[in-house]
Amino acid sequence: MKKLILIITLLISSLAVSAQNTSKSYIEQFKDNAIRIMHETGVPASIILAVAMHESANGNSLIARALNNQFGVKGGTTSVIYNHKKKVHTAYKKYDSVMDSFQDFARLMTEHKKFAHLSEELTHYDYLGWAKGIQKSGYCSSHKWASQVLNIITKYDLNAYDEKPEEQAQLASNTK
Repeated sequence: MKKLILIITLLISSLAVSAQNTSKSYIEQFKDNAIRIMHETGVPASIILAVAMHESANGNSLIARALNNQFGVKGGTTSVIYNHKKKVHTAYKKYDSVMDSFQDFARLMTEHKKFAHLSEELTHYDYLGWAKGIQKSGYCSSHKWASQVLNIITKYDLNAYDEKPEEQAQLASNTK
């Protein structure tokens, strides 16, 4: 009987884990979008991915799942989400897709008065400067935010996505 309970418990917990995004699956799913946005806007792909992973718990937060909002961006209108069948009104912005959320984050970083100086001062290679600059410019209230984002970049080597495609190809051919 104990073995049966153990097996059922393990099966249920593995199903719950497999239903959630992991860091690696999140990166794999959205890295190409982040790279494309980096080349369009100059915001490093590593920053886009790491901030999204941090703010949305790899897409598993209620706001990320219900509103496609990966960055905790607030909007001008009220959105309605359901949390355990309870109707909740929220100021978080609703997006049609995760890609729309990524693009809006990059737009905020390059066009919003608080952050626009970053794209003028920093290249898409300077993820360290971006993380510290975003924090200093008031994106978050936590004093640990930049170091948390930088830890994600380091842990998953996200800065590798900040390189230009032709430089990546050159590096790959040099190692053969």
